[in-house]
Parts: sequence; C-alpha cells; structure tokens
Amino acid sequence: MKIRRSTRLVDMTYYLLQNPRRLVSLTFFAERYQSAKSSISEDLVIIKQTFEQQGVGTLQTIPGAAGGVKYIPYMDHEEANELITELCEQLSDSNRILPGGYLYMTDLLSNPRYINGAGRLFASLCAQQEIDVVMTVATKGIPLAYAVANYLNVPVVIARKDNKVTEGPTVSINYVSGSSKRIQTMTLAKRSLKEGANVLIVDDFMKAGGTIQGMISMLEEFKANVIGIGVLVEAVDIEERLVENYVSLVRLSAVDTREKVIDLEKGNYSLPALQKEELVTEE
Repeated sequence: MKIRRSTRLVDMTYYLLQNPRRLVSLTFFAERYQSAKSSISEDLVIIKQTFEQQGVGTLQTIPGAAGGVKYIPYMDHEEANELITELCEQLSDSNRILPGGYLYMTDLLSNPRYINGAGRLFASLCAQQEIDVVMTVATKGIPLAYAVANYLNVPVVIARKDNKVTEGPTVSINYVSGSSKRIQTMTLAKRSLKEGANVLIVDDFMKAGGTIQGMISMLEEFKANVIGIGVLVEAVDIEERLVENYVSLVRLSAVDTREKVIDLEKGNYSLPALQKEELVTEE
C-alpha cells in the first residue's frame, strides 16, 4: 500500500535521526515506501532544509551506484552555549566540592538531558572527521562515551585497570598518573581495535591528563590514530599538562574549599561551520 507523503516525511526523518552517519540508499527508501526515487529525492531536500534551519544537522550526498545520503548530526552555537551555560550553573553548586578540588558530577553524567546534549556537541565537533571508535576508561566517563558514540554511530572501546577473563587476550601498559604521579596499569582487549583505526578519546574530567596520555600510549600499541580528544570538564590551574591537543566543554578555573566557591567557564571548544551542500536528486 502506497504511503501518504506526510507520513513518509515523518518516517524518513525518524529513520535518519535514529541512524546518524549511516549511508542510506534512495533505493532503500523507494522500496520502503513504494515510491519513485524522484519523489524520495524531493522529500530528502525538504528534510535537509528543515534539519539545517533547525540546527540539528544536515544530509550529506554520497554519489555513485553505491551511494545515498547520510544524516550528519550537528548542534548550532546558540544551543551549544545554552547547554554549557546550564552545565556551569549546575556544577557551580558549592555542595559539589569534593576533597582535592574535584566536583561531584555523577548526577549530571547519569542525566539523559545533559549527557545526550554533550554527546551531540562532541559529535558536532567531529562532524567532518572519520571516526571508527570512541575510547574511554572504565570510570564515570562511560555514559559520555556512549552518548558521543551514539551520534557518531560507532562502537565504544573501554580500557580497564585490570584483566577480565571475558575480554580474552589483552594488551597491558603502565602509565604515570598526572595528579598522583603513581604508576598505574591499563589493559585493553586485543579484539577491541583494528590496526589503523581512527579513535576519538573521551573522558569526563581531566586534571593533568595522565589517564588520557595512558590511552594515547595504548593506542600506539594498536597502531591506531588519535583523531581527537574530548573532555567534559578540565581543571585549568595545573602546573604540568601532559596532554596539549584536546577539546573541553567546561573549564574549572578554581575551587575555594574554604569559601565554598567554584569558578567555572566555557571550555576551549569551537564549533566548525556546518558544511552545507546541494543535495543531489534523481529524476
């Protein structure tokens, strides 16, 4: 039974939103809705224009017989600033101060609104890059890594501090913690990564960057490529930073444990311009 155009538009939009960065052929949509490819092409132009007007992304054309369209998620500057402002407001609560100048962030990292927003923002920062895997360590940053991976439509790889029988053969390295200067161990299953994979490293909090440097060293063992490093919150007042090229969403400038004051500001992220191209249609 042929589907009405209004229903088709809604279903196509939903499908694309649920399958970011996945190549979908026009033939797939034509067979799904029993419609001509020319009609599908016209619908995709409407969806693309709506996505770009609403600041949620764009559709990218892949030409050729094996081509199609991809939905590329994106967050515009206004929405990004609103998200970061709200995160700073939430994190500035003096009750969040923990020993050592850390902040209690578990409730935010388990809140779908904030974690999904941060995930889409990080995906926007990588909109023009080819990412195969998102990597993190077995800490509170795992929800953030999965949120980012969801919008990039790639797997998550988790480095652990100990071996798990269910992981099979593993690779282990020793690294120096940036804050405590202690030697720690990090392990990763050999089956987790393919040689030459493009990896985005994600973590919830970074002080000196020892853990992230450990992940970089681990990726060298797999001959993988570090495409980017993203942290939700970075501590600014650090004598020795072990990682230089990274993107942060929030900067923790200072924590006054005596006065119970937390100084937060926008991170160093900078959204790239959304690449808009004319959608190639078929007659």
